[in-house]
Amino acid sequence: MDTVKNPLLQATGNPSSRVVRWPSWIGYAAAAWSLVYGLLGLYWALGGSGFPFGEGDSQPNMSFLGGIHANSGAPVIAVLGFVGALVAVAATRLQQKGVVHAAVLAFACAASAILLIAIPDARVIMAVGYAPICLIGAPFGWPPVNYWEKALSWEVINQFICMAGGFLWAGTALASYRRSRQACGSCGRTGSAAASWTTPEAAARWGRWAVYVAFILPFGYAGMRWAWAFGISLGIDRELLQELHTNGLWLAGAGLATVAAGGSVLTLGLIQRWGEIFPRWTLGLSGKRVPPALAIVPATFITVVVMTGGLTVIRMNWSGFLSGAFMTNPMMWWPVWGISLGAATLAYYYRRRGQCSVCGRE
Repeated sequence: MDTVKNPLLQATGNPSSRVVRWPSWIGYAAAAWSLVYGLLGLYWALGGSGFPFGEGDSQPNMSFLGGIHANSGAPVIAVLGFVGALVAVAATRLQQKGVVHAAVLAFACAASAILLIAIPDARVIMAVGYAPICLIGAPFGWPPVNYWEKALSWEVINQFICMAGGFLWAGTALASYRRSRQACGSCGRTGSAAASWTTPEAAARWGRWAVYVAFILPFGYAGMRWAWAFGISLGIDRELLQELHTNGLWLAGAGLATVAAGGSVLTLGLIQRWGEIFPRWTLGLSGKRVPPALAIVPATFITVVVMTGGLTVIRMNWSGFLSGAFMTNPMMWWPVWGISLGAATLAYYYRRRGQCSVCGRE
C-alpha cells in the first residue's frame, strides 16, 4: 500500500510517534470512552448512586440537562454509550465515502458537540478560573470557601469527563473525514493545492484580527470585577456589592478578573514572536522554539470552556439577552470571545504547522 493513501505508515517505525499517529487510534479511544460511560449509564439505570444530571445535580438550573431524571435519562445514556462504541470503531475502519460513512460522521459530530457544548455549563469555567487562585491562597486559608466542594463537585468532574469524551469524538470525526478524502491523517493535506485562506500568509492576516478581539473582550469582565473590588456597583445593586465585601468574596472575584486578564495577554502570543520563540527571561528555554502544541492545546480547551460559560449565562438570562442586556453584561459576550479565540488558535496552527512530519507535504 503506498504512502500517499496511508501516510501514517511512515511514522510507525518511531516509538515516539504515537501522538503524530493519533488518527489511527483516536476512534478506538472514543469507543473505549463511550463503552465505559455507557456502563455508567447502565449502573445508574439499575439504581446506582451518583447520577450527575437533573435530580442528581445540586444546581440543576445551571445545566441544560437539569430537567432529566435517572429512571429515564440513564437508560438513554447507556444505549448511546454502547451504540457510540460501535460507531467509533466503524468511523476508524471505514475508508470510503458513502451513506454509511456520512451517517457515522454525522453521529461523531453530534456526539462531540453535545459532549463539548451542551453538557458542560458555567461551573466548568468557574472551576478553571478559581483553580490558580485557590492554589495560591490555600496556605493562607483563602478564599474562604472549600474549592473541592464549591467548584469541583462530582457534577462538575463529570462535565470534565464528558468534555474529554467530546474531544475524542471531535478527533474521531476529523480523522474519519480526512480518511474519506484520502488526505494525510496528521495534517489534512492532499495532493491538491491548499485553500488560499489556510496559507501561512492569509492566516497571519485574519488571525491577527481574531487575536485582537479575543484580547479585548475579557477585559470587559475583568473591569467589572475590579470595579466591585473598589466598591463600584457596576452591573449589580449595592446590597449584593456589600455582601461580597462582607464575606470577602470580592477579593476572589478580583483574583478571577486578574486570571482572565492574564489569559487575555497570553492570547497575544498567538501573533507575537514570544509565542514562537521562548523569550530571554524563560531560564533554560531562552531562544528555543515554542512547540505549537504548547499554545494550541490550552487555547483550544479554553475556547470550549469560555463558550460553554457564555452560553450558560445567555440561557439563564434569555429574556434579558433578547431585551439587550448583553450590551451591559460582559459575560454574554463570552461566546464571541470563544469563537474569536478558536479562530486565533486555528490561524496560529496554519502559520506554524510547516512541513508535515508524516506525509512531507507543505
